[in-house]
Amino acid sequence: MAKRPAFFVHQGKVVSELYSFEWYPGFAVSQKQKSVKSLHNAIIRADANARTLEISTKSLEPIGVKLSAFHLKIHNHTLENVFQSAKVFENGGPYPDLLAMPPREAKRDARLRNSGSLIAFRYQNEDFPLIPQTVFYDFIYIAAIKEACAIDEILAISGYNYFTDIEFNPAKSINTQARAAAMLKLMVDEYGDLPSFGKEDFIQYHMEHVSYGRSSVYGAAQA
Repeated sequence: MAKRPAFFVHQGKVVSELYSFEWYPGFAVSQKQKSVKSLHNAIIRADANARTLEISTKSLEPIGVKLSAFHLKIHNHTLENVFQSAKVFENGGPYPDLLAMPPREAKRDARLRNSGSLIAFRYQNEDFPLIPQTVFYDFIYIAAIKEACAIDEILAISGYNYFTDIEFNPAKSINTQARAAAMLKLMVDEYGDLPSFGKEDFIQYHMEHVSYGRSSVYGAAQA
């Protein structure tokens, strides 16, 4: 058994809940998709009204694959490359040459581990803070969706109410495309479309509407 979070909107905030499910080991896409189905079945058992969407290259839905950080593009670069190339460290960065690498190579570049502590993100000549957590990742993710997706696709995404990322392990990282997708749903439900937030307005919205704690919707049911 394994545990992974799903992200959803509850009382005007993006929250998460951990779900226990059967994990299918192996690197094959078919094995990952079995794990996705198992996770989604666990969510549906907890909420019969759940409409689940996996956001990754392992998604069973084409829109879920398109929204993967390795596929989604902003300004002709994948989201993953933009994210990694924006990192500013104590002893170096940002490293704009990471934009030209394959996304998996950019993510594994040694400079990202050997340049000291992360202190900010620099994007389009603006520095984004580390707090609130994930605010920069979520900002560029929403911006990428606005650029890459038609309005009917955005509305289709908002038709789901639980978002997962089978590769995301909250014990090892904090950024996930599933949280950003849940934030998209919140915005569309509130505004009817994705608003054009600037940096400061987005940070304020994020502080008010994104929670990093577990939801109390299901209590200890998934513990």
